[in-house]
Amino acid sequence: MDGGERGYVRFRTSSKLAATKEATQVGPIGQNTGMPRFTHLRHKPPETPATERELIVACPPMRSHVNLSHIVRTCGCFGIRRVIACGAARLHEKIARDGAESVVLEIHRSLPPVLDRLRGEGFEIVGLEQTTHSECLFGFPFQTRTVLVVGNERTGLDDDVLTRLDRVAEIPMYGLPHSLNAATSASIAIYEFCRWAERPREPPSKAPA
Repeated sequence: MDGGERGYVRFRTSSKLAATKEATQVGPIGQNTGMPRFTHLRHKPPETPATERELIVACPPMRSHVNLSHIVRTCGCFGIRRVIACGAARLHEKIARDGAESVVLEIHRSLPPVLDRLRGEGFEIVGLEQTTHSECLFGFPFQTRTVLVVGNERTGLDDDVLTRLDRVAEIPMYGLPHSLNAATSASIAIYEFCRWAERPREPPSKAPA
């Protein structure tokens, strides 16, 4: 046993259990450290979102079924129930996992007519892209009914999609290679939407009598 920094005590042994003992027996002097502070929970039950998440993720024809499968898996984890894909889209079930069962995957021939229809249903169409007049994703003021449009891995969002967007959210880049993988970008944006959705809302102000 030797004294560590800040009043901590570390127990070291030469046995194969040294790492475990050190993890469970490191703590401030005088504190009971017989039990581990953190225990891994495998397959922790999902939480119930505070509000229904009406986000729809829409993708143009993608080059990789792997990326689409990762997007579906992310949607399943965050309680997003609807993904729109185009072209010869299909899922790798080993990648999508339970998302393949919990997420409805709609496959269409092309994306623009679908976006037009969803706008008519009251959805705001938000592109995830690097464009002029884009808004930073961090702190982006989403609408409850939002369609998040993710670009193709190589070409991004085509002009016929860009012209149908109401707004564009952009993930700021702080280094090379200037852009993220399509599935990674979608995951970040989905997380930001859910973080926005969980924020407490101010009650509407009453009109003066």
